[in-house]
Amino acid sequence: MNSNVQLVKNILKYTFGLVPIVAGLDKFTNILTDWPQYISEGFAGMLPFEPTIFMMIVGIIEIIAGVLVLTKTKIGAYVVSAWLIAIALTLIFSWTYVDVAVRDLVMAIGAFSLAKLSENNYSKANN
Repeated sequence: MNSNVQLVKNILKYTFGLVPIVAGLDKFTNILTDWPQYISEGFAGMLPFEPTIFMMIVGIIEIIAGVLVLTKTKIGAYVVSAWLIAIALTLIFSWTYVDVAVRDLVMAIGAFSLAKLSENNYSKANN
């Protein structure tokens, strides 16, 4: 694989591997932000538990997705891309944090690009 393509692939791999892990871990500490604020009141009212618990579940999913990107890049990148699209759509439908929704859609494109790069016949094992 061309060295520039490999460099871009590695940058994307570690970005989409480590960022979901950090964000997932932060769902338990709320150091970066107060995560439950991103849950709409209507959705929070439908939850059978506190929004904080829901965000911890989200955190576990994000950690798993990040580890998957680092270990099985192609599959993990598709999972992260789909996850980011789902988050963005949720924010768009509730018309809250639309700026975050747009950012998440852009990140989903990046994760999808990583998945496509990982499909290349010249890719290394574990992709």
